[in-house]
Amino acid sequence: MKKTKRRTGKGVEAAVPRELEPSFTIDSPEVRVYVGDCRGIVPRLPEAGKVDLIFADPPFNWNRAYDQWDDSMPREDYLRFTEEWLDGCVGALADHGSMWVNIPDDTAAEIVVHLKRRGLQMVNWCIWHYRFGQNTESRFISSHVHALYFAKDVGKRTWNPGAILEPSDRATTYFDPRTQNKKEGKAGMRVPMDVWYGPYWGRIQGNNRERRANHDNQLPEAYLERVIRACSNEGDLVMDPFLGSGTTGVIAHALKRRFIGVEFSDQNAKSAFERIKKGPVRLGASLGQSTAIHPARKLGERSAFLKGIDKLEFDFAPR
Repeated sequence: MKKTKRRTGKGVEAAVPRELEPSFTIDSPEVRVYVGDCRGIVPRLPEAGKVDLIFADPPFNWNRAYDQWDDSMPREDYLRFTEEWLDGCVGALADHGSMWVNIPDDTAAEIVVHLKRRGLQMVNWCIWHYRFGQNTESRFISSHVHALYFAKDVGKRTWNPGAILEPSDRATTYFDPRTQNKKEGKAGMRVPMDVWYGPYWGRIQGNNRERRANHDNQLPEAYLERVIRACSNEGDLVMDPFLGSGTTGVIAHALKRRFIGVEFSDQNAKSAFERIKKGPVRLGASLGQSTAIHPARKLGERSAFLKGIDKLEFDFAPR
């Protein structure tokens, strides 16, 4: 396949195929993985303007030792790179499409402003909270990343709240009878709050079953499962312009969505594709579990505090 050179920031060049052909494919549900710079590939996809859901976890520019990619651009170059790939994704979205961006504090505000200027509507500014952030004594330890949720048209977007319900604190802690009046067998359940935390939501490190070798920026399957279940349907087209370890593709394929991934590194693209074929490790494991910072108890487990209150006798007679 013939390739041309394209600059991807100061001192960085990427190979962009003249003929847009995927490097790896699966027939059903359809999976296509392209190798190259997403800025040159996404606008040329035959499905441009028809993508139902985009999830992007771009390089953070934290001087990480990525295979082939320069993760230490000057700030101005990095912001230009960010705006360029965002513009490509906005153009690829269908009119009813949704877009999520996983990004740290450094660039979250700039991305929000740019997407609003491009006409996208913000649905939620969610937080992925995790323990065991990078230790430091020079400032507070970082323990979160922003999950920015946008749509081209909030009224037209795909939204499946019933697919991501979790136990409500009102039901599990306070036994509020109003939570038992919901229809369709969903008593005591609610749509998750916008800060996400739980047993399967931590950073993928150490001996975690999900961990893929040689990749230190891997997202938990639970995170992508929530996004994909909530914002797409079976048969929809999901795209990830920074495929990385392949988590988006793994979950999208397992949930019977069509998938397009773009990855700058040949090595990562091949590894991610093999992981997509192998399938997820924990699909469904986090469903129905609370992801609140102070997680709710299991339905039916009345708190010891409230049980103690039940046994108390109060004497309000005047003395």
